[in-house]
Amino acid sequence: MKFATLKDGTLDGRLVLVSHDLGRAVAATAIAPSLIDALQRWDAVQAPLQALADAMEAGTAPGIVAFDPAACAAPLPRCPQWLDGSAFLNHGRLMEQAFNTPPIPDFETMPVMYQGASDDFLGPRDDVPLPSEAHGIDFEGEFGVVCGPVPMGVSADAALSCVRLLVQLNDWSLRALGPHEMKTGFGFLQAKPSTAFAPVAVTPDELGDAWQGGRVRMKLHVQWNGERFGEPDGREMNFHFGELIAHAARTRRLSAGCIVGSGTVSNRARGAGSACIAERRVIEKIDLGAIHTPFMRYGDRVRMQARFADGRDGPFGAIDQRVVPAAAAAEG
Repeated sequence: MKFATLKDGTLDGRLVLVSHDLGRAVAATAIAPSLIDALQRWDAVQAPLQALADAMEAGTAPGIVAFDPAACAAPLPRCPQWLDGSAFLNHGRLMEQAFNTPPIPDFETMPVMYQGASDDFLGPRDDVPLPSEAHGIDFEGEFGVVCGPVPMGVSADAALSCVRLLVQLNDWSLRALGPHEMKTGFGFLQAKPSTAFAPVAVTPDELGDAWQGGRVRMKLHVQWNGERFGEPDGREMNFHFGELIAHAARTRRLSAGCIVGSGTVSNRARGAGSACIAERRVIEKIDLGAIHTPFMRYGDRVRMQARFADGRDGPFGAIDQRVVPAAAAAEG
């Protein structure tokens, strides 16, 4: 099944089911008013939601309309927790060089993770209001999972059975603020503004063979101002999502609707490009001896869309956003 949330002036939006080709949608509010409600009652609503999805595909469901990604909020406009890992070790090693930080202890055997803000996610076409270009505005293309209830101390293998949905996301970062916050030992706060999501969250079966071993085996195509930036593949994820979920739940339960991110998708091969500017900058420093790529400016756009190995567009839809001054966004 494919789910999206339409903006309706409420905090959690209005739940719709989306067709396989992302062309049509049908309201699911008679079964569950919002996606967070559906996740909290998953065992009770999964079968009727599937029946409605099947009826939409057959053209027999009442009220089928054209699907408009521009009308969407994030699939979950807010959630109980947003936990972002760094599961691509290539990216982590490059960031150590970028920020001139000492190696993280046990980096190759234990996932690292931060807890981000989960109360104000951005939709796929929302402008991104930020206070200053001097903060080093950067995008970070990732995949993520939405969990059902997760017991404390769950094993990595058992954690994979807790995955309800898969998502594609852009974990916005302010690079100039990151080094100080990392040195405090308390983690990110100001360096991590609101995260944005592609319009559609999907059940794992929608990926077919592209969901294997707890990894999204798809390329994430990233464009900056219409120019190719990279298409790294999620198959090189060193820690799979079960391991990330188990790490998060080692000493506490996770409630239904928690989102766990992969961290920036990153490949060892330089030809894959990057899913964030900071990674490209440190590669330039290593390979060329100097940094040439600036961070984003107001008016810049970034587009991200996952694609299958055969080139077909993925099931999540696209993120397509513009960076704007925070004051201008408030006035608008």
